[in-house]
Amino acid sequence: MKRENILTGSPWEDKMGYCRAVRIGNVIEVSGTVAIVDGEKVKANDAYAQTLNILERIEKVLEDLNVGMKDVIRTRIFTTEITSFEEVARAHATFFKDIKPATGFYEVSKLVAPEYLVEIEFTAITTE
Repeated sequence: MKRENILTGSPWEDKMGYCRAVRIGNVIEVSGTVAIVDGEKVKANDAYAQTLNILERIEKVLEDLNVGMKDVIRTRIFTTEITSFEEVARAHATFFKDIKPATGFYEVSKLVAPEYLVEIEFTAITTE
């Protein structure tokens, strides 16, 4: 099977040696993704907005692969504040309420920068 690396142009892709997603056959694995914190729409203290931003961006990555959120079978959610569960869950449900992928929710001590409250990894499988 052919391997397809999906790059987004981030300087971290070469610096760290990773890509946003990898597709092999009908399986797509999406790297841990944090929000773009702009201080206006997405603030450093808003787990709900950060989660929505991540989900919106990954939806676009999947669409570029002719895959949709309906094909996501697993999400892994990492947070620096376990008390943000309700906010993160509400945002997650806006995309996955009817899809219901397997999901894990984990508190970690830190993410790559202090303004990030949430990071999410995704696995999608398409039958097409």
